[in-house]
Amino acid sequence: MPRKKVSRGAASAFQQVQRQARTLLVNLRKDIRAKESILSKLKEEEERLGALIGNGGGAAAKAVSSGPRGRVNWRNVLIALPKQFKAADVRNVRGLKGKRPSEIFAAITRWIDAGAAKRKARGVYERV
Repeated sequence: MPRKKVSRGAASAFQQVQRQARTLLVNLRKDIRAKESILSKLKEEEERLGALIGNGGGAAAKAVSSGPRGRVNWRNVLIALPKQFKAADVRNVRGLKGKRPSEIFAAITRWIDAGAAKRKARGVYERV
């Protein structure tokens, strides 16, 4: 079967659209690179300011990683607690409100086993 010939007008119109798309894509990539550069400079400035105030504004703010279901940094949670604390105090640390009691008591047990905390009385613990 013979192929149908594409008219020159249609081919050139298609080529014009392709050329315009390429130009737009190149410009978009340049814009993205420029914004990423600005973002990296802002992140560096944030790190410098965080170091100036002492590791990003405190341990309580960094106790939980970003996201609603991020992993908990339990060392930072322990640092954020007062010298003597209860399990309820652990729950009051930002981001731990929805944690199950078993998870909180498991963390307290790990702290005790690691020597980072000790049991003072029933339900009362102390940072070491």
